[in-house]
Amino acid sequence: MERTLLAPGYEISRVIRGGWQLAGGHGAVDRHAAVDDLMATAEAGITTFDCADIYTGVEELIGAFRAAYGARHGADALAGIRVHTKFVPDLEVLPTISKAYVEKVIDTSLTRLRIERLDLVQFHWWDYAQPGFLETAGWLDELRRAGKIERISGTNFDAAHIEAIASAGIPVTSVQVQYSLLDDRPARRMSEAAARLGFKLLCYGTVAGGFLSDRWLGQSEPADPLENRSLTKYKLIIDDAGGWAWFQSLLAALRKVADRHDSDIATVASRAVLGFDHVAGVIVGARNRAHLDANLAVGALRLDEADREILAPVLALRRSLDGEVYELERDRAGRHGAIMKYNLNAEPA
Repeated sequence: MERTLLAPGYEISRVIRGGWQLAGGHGAVDRHAAVDDLMATAEAGITTFDCADIYTGVEELIGAFRAAYGARHGADALAGIRVHTKFVPDLEVLPTISKAYVEKVIDTSLTRLRIERLDLVQFHWWDYAQPGFLETAGWLDELRRAGKIERISGTNFDAAHIEAIASAGIPVTSVQVQYSLLDDRPARRMSEAAARLGFKLLCYGTVAGGFLSDRWLGQSEPADPLENRSLTKYKLIIDDAGGWAWFQSLLAALRKVADRHDSDIATVASRAVLGFDHVAGVIVGARNRAHLDANLAVGALRLDEADREILAPVLALRRSLDGEVYELERDRAGRHGAIMKYNLNAEPA
């Protein structure tokens, strides 16, 4: 598995195991099997894991996995496991958020993950019209200096607000963004900010919830309702980027590239994102180890100029999505924002 330094002294695997699908929204989760799958993932070389305070039950699962991994391989090996969680205060909490609230959530993540210090906390703020994001980032930095957090990052912030956090003297290690062959919004201001401020990008949505895969090549356009909220979300991205006919031409081009490497469309799509400027890692979601070999292949594949020439004519016809990173999703009255859930901590487990 390819590895990189996200920051000095902080190494990650470039393929990151995502935890969203273990929250139960994609089907029932067998907790014992999930821990075994996480063990297999780490032992195969994917040693960085992504989760969140709002992913119901996932921090506890990763905590159980960490305990099992440490028992099997020892403390030195466990030190190489990186867990990236998130701090995502609910929309309804923003008007009254306090330092005590922030510390309580961080303490809960520490307990769930069975860890003394959180490796990396990715902060999200739902509504820029609601003041307080900068003060909240400052409270997270106080917890960092107190030893409860090693590194602070952002998730789904736009460049201007990340710049404001950095200008306040709060060190930003990375920003998690939606980035794919369908959605190039981070290539604008966020990429420039990353170059100037020295942070890296961690990318989700690289296979668009499974749309960028061989499963959808040659298929008719699906009708609503789709199988889950993730597919609904990424179908809107496809519509905006060029529509179903254009999307099929992209899949056909990806299939040509995959044939050159004895690979598959999803692997090529994720590897392409790893080649984008300032990208340190891609986050791949999985309910189990069925796709482990394919996920490992993302780290091994190398695309060349001939591959890029195959993709270039189709990508030249892609329509750029409106706005900055996550701007469409923040519009709660818009097509993209209307399907989002803004108060996940308030939902019952």
